[in-house]
Amino acid sequence: MNSIEIRRLTKEYGATRAVDRLGFDVLPGRVTGFLGPNGAGKSTTMRLLLGLDRPTSGTATIGGRAFTDLTEPLHHVGALLDAQAAHGGRTGRDHLLALAASNRIPVRRVDEVMEQAGIGSAARKRIKTYSLGMRQRLGIAAALLGDPGVLLLDEPTNGLDPEGIIWIRELMRSLAAEGRTVLVSSHLMSETASFVDHLVVLGRGRLLADTSMKEFIDARSTPRVRLRTSDPIRLRATLARDGLELIEAAEGRWTVDGAQAEQIGALAAREGIPMFELSDERASLEQAYLDLTADHAEFAATPR
Repeated sequence: MNSIEIRRLTKEYGATRAVDRLGFDVLPGRVTGFLGPNGAGKSTTMRLLLGLDRPTSGTATIGGRAFTDLTEPLHHVGALLDAQAAHGGRTGRDHLLALAASNRIPVRRVDEVMEQAGIGSAARKRIKTYSLGMRQRLGIAAALLGDPGVLLLDEPTNGLDPEGIIWIRELMRSLAAEGRTVLVSSHLMSETASFVDHLVVLGRGRLLADTSMKEFIDARSTPRVRLRTSDPIRLRATLARDGLELIEAAEGRWTVDGAQAEQIGALAAREGIPMFELSDERASLEQAYLDLTADHAEFAATPR
């Protein structure tokens, strides 16, 4: 199995508990967003999962096995934690060749992933000459090198141009569609909303949410319909009979709280009331996220 299993995971640094009895699963076949304010424990959890640090207690395993117990781990797990970690004096190709040799990965795979990441033409250039976006692509290429069943990506769109952002978005979706496990940490809510299926949200080292993105947003949204009509007087009277109120909004639009577009559309059609616009309003991922994590942010600016 390619699943990630976190069980009562705890990590303490002196008197600070960075991860606090954390427990969740990351399943194959979907892209899971790993969210939380700065200091929430996301990076610590990923480091513990990859054996870069030891837990105070609890376990973090991949398919029931610790990362450190995996033979040739790049065949099982690919990770991008820090795109700046590659040695600047090496060429991009040499960096990947060293990783490939350590895990008995064929040389041809190095060239394949560099082309896949769009940096094949820079293969023999030194990494210190790479832009931030190129280093990011190199890090993603390294994560893909062993054709792993599990991908851990920390801020994968950092430094990428619009074409690169679209590429990594489609890549993550395609990897999940192939039955792989994809865990993505990001602070960009609007971008995250475009590719994740499931969310795991942390706050001060504890689990705040483990749910589908739709359920996460719906749980923090008040149903509301936005509409335009040429006959608001008749529509107001019609809605009132069902205990609903038509509220005037900006730019000739109206809203109805506590209802859905399908319901309002059926009532208007029954009475023959023209509708020029009719849509459900729901919170964005960013709004829902801020609503949940407002009391769990370690650092927050003072409003003006």
